[in-house]
Amino acid sequence: MTGTLLNASGCLDALTAPEVARSLDAYVTKTVTPLPREGNPPVRIAETQAGMLNSIGLANPGIDRFLTRSLPQLAKLGIPLWVSVGGFEAAEYAEICSRLDDEQEVTAIELNVSCPNVEAPTESTTQIVAAARFATRKPLWAKLSPAVPDIAEVARAAHDAGADGLSLVNTIRGLKLDDRTLKPVLGTAVGGLSGPALKPVALAAVYACYRATGLPIVGMGGVWTGLDALQLIAAGARRVALGTVLFADPDAPSRIRSELAAEAAARGWSTPADAHGFAQEESLPIEATLDERSRV
Repeated sequence: MTGTLLNASGCLDALTAPEVARSLDAYVTKTVTPLPREGNPPVRIAETQAGMLNSIGLANPGIDRFLTRSLPQLAKLGIPLWVSVGGFEAAEYAEICSRLDDEQEVTAIELNVSCPNVEAPTESTTQIVAAARFATRKPLWAKLSPAVPDIAEVARAAHDAGADGLSLVNTIRGLKLDDRTLKPVLGTAVGGLSGPALKPVALAAVYACYRATGLPIVGMGGVWTGLDALQLIAAGARRVALGTVLFADPDAPSRIRSELAAEAAARGWSTPADAHGFAQEESLPIEATLDERSRV
């Protein structure tokens, strides 16, 4: 399992913290949209008892400036680059994917179809993934929301439409009220909840989606220790993304990498990869197997 640790999109600015980015196995950009976005009004971030709420609203310079300014600088990091893309209809996702297709610096594309802080795309996950698949030869990872009745069904739809992997999970909507005024703290009232509270949700999603599709999965949500990472791998993830922890501990990638290796060794595994899917019941076979296209 080469390249185990990534960052969750939007949780690390590699241009201001390049050494932290280089301690990862791949860097995932903030979500890029067709046109520049200012994002949501402040306040955009609020701490909670079990994590963090954010309402950034996909603030980004747009695909033109990303290609001419951001991508050349990110390429200097010397690590694989995954570009997160977003939009409000399938054609917008396809447009960005098409423009990224010939960029050699881009290793993979993550389709952000599940941001809770902006208006949801008008088309379904199937339509978005299919449009993106038609537009690019690069590996596609669909980032899904757990706030659906059956995330495994959505995962199967993404797989059938051409996704090479899944990123699980995006944040879930939450609200924080000011202790004194009893008014919403965030400028948009609600935001996306991340941090330790999200870990059981992420584990359940990874477990269900790996069982349903067999696709490679980037597990994320509440990863604070090596044991957290190992549990996501055991549930079915092949890679693990760090999110909220990066705000509190810039050394988290190195620390978690060491802890992950130690946790695996303590259980008799030579590498964390040996724990992949260990939590799955062997009597319930995976419905799909990996193919060469899925090996990123």
